[in-house]
Amino acid sequence: MRFVSELAATVVVVAGMIAPAVAQDRSGWPSSIVIGTGSQGGVYFTYGSGFATMISETLGVNASVEITGGPVQNVTLVQTGDHNMGFVTMGPAYEAFVGKSELMPGVEHKDIRALFPMYQTPLQAVTLSKSGVRSLADLNGKRIGVGPAGGTAATYWPRYFDAAGLKATISNAGANDSAGQLKDGLIDAFLFAAGIPTSAFTQLAVENDVTFISMSEADLQLFLKAEPALSPFTIAAKTYEDQPNDVQSVSLWNFAIAGKGMPDSLAYELTKLAMTNYDRMKQNHAAAKETKPEAYKFNSFMKFHPGAIRWFEENGYKIADNLK
Repeated sequence: MRFVSELAATVVVVAGMIAPAVAQDRSGWPSSIVIGTGSQGGVYFTYGSGFATMISETLGVNASVEITGGPVQNVTLVQTGDHNMGFVTMGPAYEAFVGKSELMPGVEHKDIRALFPMYQTPLQAVTLSKSGVRSLADLNGKRIGVGPAGGTAATYWPRYFDAAGLKATISNAGANDSAGQLKDGLIDAFLFAAGIPTSAFTQLAVENDVTFISMSEADLQLFLKAEPALSPFTIAAKTYEDQPNDVQSVSLWNFAIAGKGMPDSLAYELTKLAMTNYDRMKQNHAAAKETKPEAYKFNSFMKFHPGAIRWFEENGYKIADNLK
């Protein structure tokens, strides 16, 4: 199934290899680790680049991140063995798990395993203030960028539009490219999904007069009815410039995943690395403030890797029998 990897860009970040600080059982460990992330300007890419550096420094394994289309692609790249690790939101991961992947329809992705929780991905919407767009309903008939094909935004925003009976011209591009298209007037709004803060949105707000679109209560209830995997989420006031008030949205949890064939000892060390270095993870990206062990409970369907189970249960977190 190597065709899936052809959709991913060339590896762009390779962290320097340093001898491991402690000795581990390294039987079967790969010589390098590739992590599927997302587009530049998105949180996956930044979060993953920092974590790859941590892997190389601490475990002595050459680790790199690869630009991809996001969760829909990442889950399949891990399922097929093209990537050692990937970052996924739980909605697209569940759809792939039950055989409803857009990339491999009919193929149940049962070889993926959860490693550790990451953070929530809220859906976000921004437009230039001069556009006059102030609500999701105002986007009817507009040109909208929703990030790369296969990403969380490209999956869920069009579903909302369908449920709401809104029509729009949808375009796909990476986060930075979509932000540039908005500034150049090629699209009327940029609707994305990424951890808070999202660098592409931060840059837009610094350089332009923008409006962040908040969901009405009716919007929220419609979204939650159409997509039960989502949860309400509030983007706090002043997260970005030109955002004086809270913005109502919805979100999905993200998890790091690996294939079932990853050596137990490696899965254990990767989980331990993320779960016991809270301050360092936050240095990688502010969204990692939610990268805490207790968030393991937000995985309700995907089996945890045995190595991850060992770490969680050694540290007092009980994994449900159906997730083992």
